[in-house]
Amino acid sequence: MDNRTIEGNLEITKAKLKQKYGELIKDDGTILDGQEDEIMGRLQKKLGKTKEAIIKEIENL
Repeated sequence: MDNRTIEGNLEITKAKLKQKYGELIKDDGTILDGQEDEIMGRLQKKLGKTKEAIIKEIENL
């Protein structure tokens, strides 16, 4: 497993915790942050790129 895959898995795990935490306290902002983080983690894992590289690529579309 390379570093990007590990980083992606970590982002997905953090995101799921945010989503669950947001549901428990009924905080929509936390839930949305968690969903965004999960998508970013999945992209990191799939593309093998850093979060910053993915953001830059999206901004350049």
